Amino acid sequence: MKHIIILGDGMADRSIERLGGRTPLQAADTPYMDMLARKGRVGRLVTVPEGFPPGSEVANTAIMGYDLNKVYEGRGPLEAASIGYEMRPDDMAIRCNIISLTDGKIKNHHGGHLTTSDGDILIRHLDQHLGSERVRFITGIQYRHLLVVRGGNKHITCSPPHDHPDEPWHPLLVKGDAEAPCEAGRLTSLETASLLNDLILRSQELLSAHPLNQARRASGHDEANSIWPWSPGYRPSMDPISTIYPEVKSGSVISAVDLIKGIGHYAGLKIVEVEGATGLYDTNYEGKASAAIEALRHDDFVFLHLEASDEAGHDGNLELKMRTIEYLDHRIVEPIYNEVKTWEDPVCIAILPDHLTPVETRTHVKGPVPFVIWHRDITPDSVTLYDEVSAVSGSYGLLRPEQFMQVLMRG
Repeated sequence: MKHIIILGDGMADRSIERLGGRTPLQAADTPYMDMLARKGRVGRLVTVPEGFPPGSEVANTAIMGYDLNKVYEGRGPLEAASIGYEMRPDDMAIRCNIISLTDGKIKNHHGGHLTTSDGDILIRHLDQHLGSERVRFITGIQYRHLLVVRGGNKHITCSPPHDHPDEPWHPLLVKGDAEAPCEAGRLTSLETASLLNDLILRSQELLSAHPLNQARRASGHDEANSIWPWSPGYRPSMDPISTIYPEVKSGSVISAVDLIKGIGHYAGLKIVEVEGATGLYDTNYEGKASAAIEALRHDDFVFLHLEASDEAGHDGNLELKMRTIEYLDHRIVEPIYNEVKTWEDPVCIAILPDHLTPVETRTHVKGPVPFVIWHRDITPDSVTLYDEVSAVSGSYGLLRPEQFMQVLMRG
């Protein structure tokens, strides 16, 4: 049996008064996800292990069945793997957002939805003026980039910018710890924090004066006027997923997001690029669905990741979040199901979010997420809808992170 995970990043939510106490999943028009709930089996999954932040890098790695206590190294190294940067043993890689600051506060974590081409211009400018033998800025996708500090110390405290919209940025600068461990040849935690904070402050001067931001300012668009480094780590050590689950002899990952591609790289999955994949509501849904179907023709396992609902949640845009959920249902689940349901080689479909991104708080939060598993020979349970509330009655119950892949592989 082949397996595909369709993951709607941040799709889960909480009850919202404007929706009569329903969640966006309950209120959205999702006939295909509901149909799979009727024909399949449903449950809830804890995607964030105890002691870890509710980030996509944590949740997606856990969903793939990895023990975070053994492999977790933050987003930075995953971004590095995705864009082809081979980390040296003494490198510290850290995610580097380009964000928008206004009136001393974080206006948004995405630089006003910066495009990849504009992000590349700004990152190259920063590397030219701030880069050195110790520091490198490397272009990623849109607002998501990479900062590599040779000899950096990962034992620092950083604040993910998407967790702090409309908050003053200065109190959120990187914090060092005088008691943190320090390996030979590395900076101390305090030295690393000081270096990163200096880069933040200097980036604000350089970015504000850049012609690209002058043009954005003149046209009334949000300025991409500061870097924001967070989630540092060293090179991780992950076994290929095929050595953990013998059912997976070959696999692919499809995503517009670097960190998901990075997880896939270390998991031994092929990275499938889709033209027009943006990570936003305007992504190429049809292209992603076609790529997933094609991958299933020759692979045992496909991890298909859609970012749009998470971005809508971070922006606090309820209407857009519901629309992205409906897009996932109509433009991803529908064509994939209608194609694979007739295949001679059966395909098992799983659908779930990685975490909650409530539109009313605009941040990731911990909590179980609903999932559905379907294949043509499965015995259905009594659940008839796919949402956070209905999943409570699902026959799978509440699973721990390490149990999901085991259950999925058993079908």
